[in-house]
Amino acid sequence: MKNMKFINKIVLSFVLAGSFLITSCDDLLQVDPRTAIDANGALNTPDAVNAALNSVYARLRPVSNYGRDLLALSDALADVGVTTSNSGRLINENNNQPNAHFGAGFWQNSYFAINEANLIIAALPTVEGASAAQLARWEGEAKFLRALYYFDLVKVYSYIPTAVYAPGVTDEGGIPLVLEGVITSDAALSRQSPRSTVDQVYAQIYTDLESAKTLLTSRGTQFASSAAASALLSRVALYKGDWAKAAAEATTALASNVGTVLAGQAYVNGWRADINPESMFEVRFAIAAESIGVNESLQTSYTTLLSLTANKNSQGGWGDFIPNATVRGFFGLTQLQIGNPASDNNNWDVTRNSDIRAFLYTTGNTVRGAGRQIECIKFASKNGFAYGDNVPVIRKSEMHLNRAEANYHIPGNEASALTELNAFKALRGLPAVSLSGQALLDEILLERFKEFAFEGQRWFDLKRYGRNVVKTTPVVNLTFDDFKILPPIPQREVDGNPNLNQNRGY
Repeated sequence: MKNMKFINKIVLSFVLAGSFLITSCDDLLQVDPRTAIDANGALNTPDAVNAALNSVYARLRPVSNYGRDLLALSDALADVGVTTSNSGRLINENNNQPNAHFGAGFWQNSYFAINEANLIIAALPTVEGASAAQLARWEGEAKFLRALYYFDLVKVYSYIPTAVYAPGVTDEGGIPLVLEGVITSDAALSRQSPRSTVDQVYAQIYTDLESAKTLLTSRGTQFASSAAASALLSRVALYKGDWAKAAAEATTALASNVGTVLAGQAYVNGWRADINPESMFEVRFAIAAESIGVNESLQTSYTTLLSLTANKNSQGGWGDFIPNATVRGFFGLTQLQIGNPASDNNNWDVTRNSDIRAFLYTTGNTVRGAGRQIECIKFASKNGFAYGDNVPVIRKSEMHLNRAEANYHIPGNEASALTELNAFKALRGLPAVSLSGQALLDEILLERFKEFAFEGQRWFDLKRYGRNVVKTTPVVNLTFDDFKILPPIPQREVDGNPNLNQNRGY
């Protein structure tokens, strides 16, 4: 891919909802060219549009987004695991302390990507030498990505439509909804966008994804596709409480040839592959230079192992966030000595029950002073280099659980929900259940908990049902009416924009 030609020395460094900062090109010499976009907006050639679109994809990779926080930080906020104090990371989030939440980098990086997508969409009519198929693909991918960034922002900074805390408190609303790109500081500084309503944001996400569905085919799971748009739309509809839509889009996604639902050992093997066969859309780390590194990657957050093929005594990650007693109980995990001497980390593994997902956990090493702890190994140098695992954003198995949950809420479809749940349980080696009413819903949500542990969905599942976050280690009882359910909007954004109201409590 050719790099974009910079026409002048000004590039956008951070694009925010109401303002942005300008830096010189010299400040970006160490940044992958795919993460910068021409400030003159010279997106009039296929090479320029491709480079700009690659930049929007690349902004999914940082620690603030899918590089770590949308998975590990959100699970630390929830009741999935405990911190180890090995490096001191994620401790305050795991304790649900004030201001220990998604940070300014997530907001800034996401709005920068949205601005790039807006500029691409606006420029398409002026692109010279592009075919109709290219124009459709660019538009579809830009809209898919814009929808994904907006969905991630609104689910973090706002209440979810199915559970809004309101008694005595005015809902703080959604997030700024900006659909026009800017390329100058004057334009950015003069745009002081207020928070749109939650419904308005979800409506725009729907609009973008419906359009993407008609414009896209598939060119690999690292790129947006029509099937991935349906899958994401199923998740968005689930959050919105639009149950019929959630079920219908899940059915469409399952019928597609993008991604494969895996069972038994094949499911475990899928997590050993650089590209998970279940992925319908994933964030790709293609080369070692894109590795996030030993301090903040998903691999180092979850395990002390250097890789699944290396000697367990080799120095690796920090293993900052590990399964708590609840998750260990799901899979029957206890430390198990399998050889001698006991001082050799290779002579340790874990006990497991019949749930195939138990094989996604093992003991780590003790070289970082962590002690021998049980760790999640969903991310462990799958790409052949350390600390740069591809990140599945949407796996096809999720569609079964989406459809089960949606059918539960659709009058007259409870039997279908139970059938779907039991079919999913069979994929993971579990016996069927016979449940109805609230017990059935709780079982569906329990399977979501097991399936997506260490993938960042639990916090939002609790949030969208308005449930308290209860932990025994650390001792936390975060009630749904607590202001810490929502993070603060970056204060400099609020200070610089009189139309942008802060979340309560900050």
